[in-house]
Amino acid sequence: MIDFPALKDIVDSTPSKIVMIVVDGLGGAPSSKTGLSELETAKLPNLDRLAKESSGGLTIPVAPGVAPGSGPGHLSLFGYNPLKYFIGRGVLEALGIGVSMGDDDVAARGNFCLLDKEGLLVDRRAGRISSQESSPLVEVLDEIDIDGAELSIFPVKDYRFVFLMKGEGLSDKLTETDPQRIGVAPLEVEALDGNAENARNLTNAFLLEARERLMNQERANMVLLRGFSRVPRFPSFADAYKLNAAAIAAYPMYRGLANVVGMSVINCGVEFEDEIDSLAENYNDHDFFYVHYKPADAEGEDGNFGGKVKALEALDSMIPRILDLDPDVVVVAGDHATPSILAAHSWHYVPVLIRSKHTLGDGVGSFSERALAQGSLGTFQAEHLMLQVLSHAGKLSKYGP
Repeated sequence: MIDFPALKDIVDSTPSKIVMIVVDGLGGAPSSKTGLSELETAKLPNLDRLAKESSGGLTIPVAPGVAPGSGPGHLSLFGYNPLKYFIGRGVLEALGIGVSMGDDDVAARGNFCLLDKEGLLVDRRAGRISSQESSPLVEVLDEIDIDGAELSIFPVKDYRFVFLMKGEGLSDKLTETDPQRIGVAPLEVEALDGNAENARNLTNAFLLEARERLMNQERANMVLLRGFSRVPRFPSFADAYKLNAAAIAAYPMYRGLANVVGMSVINCGVEFEDEIDSLAENYNDHDFFYVHYKPADAEGEDGNFGGKVKALEALDSMIPRILDLDPDVVVVAGDHATPSILAAHSWHYVPVLIRSKHTLGDGVGSFSERALAQGSLGTFQAEHLMLQVLSHAGKLSKYGP
């Protein structure tokens, strides 16, 4: 907990090493056909074995009943109160691809989408078109010129891009254009306060021009904008916990998040295997590693139960490589649940385990929601996880006389 008042007095710097694997969208919900969740369906011999040897439980990312975004979900795992420390998706995407942002700049996460002839959403992600297909469309959007601000469009990955506004009197207090469902039209941007009217007008003018320029495209004929935001100022994760912390994430948004909280961002490839290669190559240089795994969330958001099962099994196959490094503490956690039956982030609690020489092993039957609900960690707020991790690593001394 970053805001723990005596944190600086009880945190110790030690040689022990921590590897935290964050499985995006880890949690799930039972299939109506089998009554089993994706984790309960998947064959996960390595994670199941690890769960038996670990202390386990369930985390609450934000609050009971609240479905978190990936930003709040990750911040909680890193010890930040997600209701106090909030960051918009636009900034995360921008910083993740190395875009330089000034204090007054406003960024949004954009993605291509597909509308029918009536202007209603058919596909919110344009079939997840590849970067090869989206790059020329980004160039088209980047040519749009709107009086009153300097607009820039940057490719991120596949169907996603960054929308950046530079100018005077801009505000990030803007609503999103994604209605989060198909069969309806994209929303107009609205100002959330009087200071945001200029930014609202500029953004809506951009959207009108984008529609004009993309309307003849077959697979991606419009865009959606979400997460309007400026660069926040957060306490440093590395300084607060006295860690030489590194982040390994293939997806740009999560590199941006690590940048904001003060982790060193290690370059890696695009696959999880590349991330594990980077972990091994840099293992001697840091004492804390955040390693991100994206595929489970992507399959869950697409409503692909079988695809999420396979993504979890692919993750399981890589666990031995991480354990071979012999970290003092291994953490497997999730930023939120993405049940395939909902095809969206959900309010469900998220499995977590911690393994160290100090864990007796709960002996639970498997790495799954129902099994870990019986674990010794219980069900707790995710923002408290880091204190437990530090204790297992021998990095917290006694509080008080």
